[in-house]
Amino acid sequence: MGGIRVSIAGGSGYTGGELLRLLLGHEAVEVAQVTSERRAGKRVVGVHPNLRSLTSLTFTSIEELEPCDVLFVALPHGASGGQIERFLDLAPIVIDLSADFRLNDAADYPRWYGHEHPKPELLSRFVYGISELHREEMRTANAISSAGCLATPTILGLYPLFKEGLADLSKPTVVEVKTGSSGAGAEEGLASHHPERSGVMRSFKPTGHRHTAEVEQELSGPDGKPTISFSATAVEAVRGVLSTSHVFLNREVTEKDLWKVYRKHYGQEPFIRLVNERSGLYRYPEPKILTGSNFCDIGFELDRGRDRVVVLAAVDNLMKGAAGQAVQAMNIRLGCEETAGLTFPGLHPI
Repeated sequence: MGGIRVSIAGGSGYTGGELLRLLLGHEAVEVAQVTSERRAGKRVVGVHPNLRSLTSLTFTSIEELEPCDVLFVALPHGASGGQIERFLDLAPIVIDLSADFRLNDAADYPRWYGHEHPKPELLSRFVYGISELHREEMRTANAISSAGCLATPTILGLYPLFKEGLADLSKPTVVEVKTGSSGAGAEEGLASHHPERSGVMRSFKPTGHRHTAEVEQELSGPDGKPTISFSATAVEAVRGVLSTSHVFLNREVTEKDLWKVYRKHYGQEPFIRLVNERSGLYRYPEPKILTGSNFCDIGFELDRGRDRVVVLAAVDNLMKGAAGQAVQAMNIRLGCEETAGLTFPGLHPI
């Protein structure tokens, strides 16, 4: 293993488990500690059985964290904000996977999260964690805040259209996101109880979803801030997010024009795949075949004569939507190959 010491604060959840899986297979790093308050002293593989024979680590308390080179914070939303100064003292590079530092403006937290931000003076230190948008800032950033799992494919799918000024900002962009059950985390509850969850197509946030703020923030530009009408629906899947966005354009374009725009922005991106087949079962992005991978598949279809583009973007919510994008950011910051530890292509069939 490599000589870069990496620890995970909050490693007993699904995202923490994915982080550990990726980091154990990363040649440049050595996993030093993984914390869990409820499971301190117990073996990590008791919670993450897929890692049997790969690690002998036991969980430690967060109070026992020692200095390291990179600290991933995978605590529940609201839990890292109050401790962030201690985390920044423990490691020169902190990558926070919670929502606590995703928004640039402290005034947005009461609206979207229902509370004042505990450390507004530190927000400017964090770089938003989508590598395709903020790669250059990440190269020197000591604090990175990973993007939300629903926000990630939405932003990636829409960014080229907004960056090129093709979206009509006088009209809302309508986004419907479908997500699997792992996005709700590992804690049990009625919504995840099998008789209640099985077979569902349940709208759980038709309006006011917190990730709306991230999407509007990242798609804003010199022409203004977009209006994103965002809805979220739970479907019967464990992993995966499919974002379907309806964008109204301010000029007439052809499908060839759209391909040029998307290739301009993503043609050299290692984890973006443009998908638009003329025939077959997988003509459009499909989250199922991305399971375990760090890819974001993006497709689109022009609604001719209606000035509308339907953009579809798919990710594994635990990978490109969480742990994978965090490791990708670490690779950029450390000067590693950006794809290190992240080349698994997904499975088919699954």
